[in-house]
Amino acid sequence: QIAYTAVNPVDWKIREGWLKKMMPHEFPLIPGWDAAGTITAVGKEVRSFTVGDEVYAYCRKPTVQWGTYAEYVCFDAEHVALKPKKFNFAQAAAIPLVGLTAWQSLFDAAKLQKGETVLIHAGAGGVGSLAIEFAKYAEATVFTTASKKNHDYVKKLGADFAIDYHAEDFVEALKAQEPNGVDVVFDCAGYETLDHSFDVVKTGGRLISIVNFIDQEKCEKYGIHGEFVLVRPDGEQLKKIAELIDQGIVTAPHIEEMPLTDFAKALEKNREGHTKGKIVLRVIQ
Repeated sequence: QIAYTAVNPVDWKIREGWLKKMMPHEFPLIPGWDAAGTITAVGKEVRSFTVGDEVYAYCRKPTVQWGTYAEYVCFDAEHVALKPKKFNFAQAAAIPLVGLTAWQSLFDAAKLQKGETVLIHAGAGGVGSLAIEFAKYAEATVFTTASKKNHDYVKKLGADFAIDYHAEDFVEALKAQEPNGVDVVFDCAGYETLDHSFDVVKTGGRLISIVNFIDQEKCEKYGIHGEFVLVRPDGEQLKKIAELIDQGIVTAPHIEEMPLTDFAKALEKNREGHTKGKIVLRVIQ
């Protein structure tokens, strides 16, 4: 039984039909991939959870149809984890998709190591804000791009340097600090930002994007590794993230709460961009 779900760019992209070539869609279609709530039933082979457990999960299935903008949803047990004890349902619902995206991008794809440097684009957003905290957990030096009004926010999360993408060229600003570039760029913005990011990755570094596929010929030319990440469900990684939250290493994201009945307004607000943190939708009344 879902208490809260969250809004992600993928939701309005599905609504617009942009992802039909990437994954099959079947109607009637319920959007939504994040959930936090209470287990009301388990399969006879499930041993890791029981009725009454408070959990959170990322619900991406092979076919886009039965999403989390609903009162009830069925998950594979291996995609679910107990929700962080420190978080309420609204806070927990904001984590799965963005948390797994940041985790898999930094640690599975980029293999970020202690002492390395990383540039995280859009550090005040849902993915970027968690990526900053994960990178600091890994003991990396963190640069991030964010509008000036969000600099205090991203620095509180742990960013060592914040670059105002409205007022300065991030390539010049970063090169002033790191003339040879950074070990990793994590791109949450795409398009022109991704194109210019090639100029700030040091030779042998890694460029990871969650927005656009990366030109592999250009990667060869620059001598870097480039990878596009499509997040996958992973209950074990959510369990690890919950542990970091309960240890106080990862903090509650900035959330804006709206009722599920206002989901159309929420999608438009998310589509406009520049949202700090996450919009969550209240399902329970």
